[in-house]
Amino acid sequence: MLDDATDDVVRLIPAQDGDVPAIVALMNLAYRGDEAGWNTEAGYIDGDRTSEPFLRDEIATKPHATLLIWRDDADGRLRGCVWLEPLGEGRWYLGSLTVDPRLQNAGAGRRLLAASEAWVLARGGTEVSMSVVNIRDGLIAWYARRGYEPSGDTRPFPYGDDRFGIPRRDDLHFVVLRRSLA
Repeated sequence: MLDDATDDVVRLIPAQDGDVPAIVALMNLAYRGDEAGWNTEAGYIDGDRTSEPFLRDEIATKPHATLLIWRDDADGRLRGCVWLEPLGEGRWYLGSLTVDPRLQNAGAGRRLLAASEAWVLARGGTEVSMSVVNIRDGLIAWYARRGYEPSGDTRPFPYGDDRFGIPRRDDLHFVVLRRSLA
């Protein structure tokens, strides 16, 4: 069991290439693993959430974006990660917010989200948007409690692109949530 996630400050640092295997393992565990908890996608998407080649490609093709990690101050264990990408005019995209599932009920996700928003604010950001699979009602409600609202925009689910997993349903799409930081 990991130590309580409320004991330290969330310090976000840019991921390095050597961090990619641990990030991929954490993302796959948190989104689709046996220990995924309330945040799992395993009931409607099979396979891995991401892979090392895909994540390295994303990092290489989007050098303006930053994949940030949060490590335990005591033992260096990866606690979480988040993808932050500037979209222009103060708008940022937040993706792949991931917390070790063993910390999910200790406030770690809330703290990681707040640290991510602070990181965006420090770089002049005024709005954060994200996309969430439409049937993830619990997660959408969790974000709503943190000020994120549906924008009315949707994005198609990447059916046929197994890099994101294999959907078990044919009614998936993404809803876009937004929060003003101003």
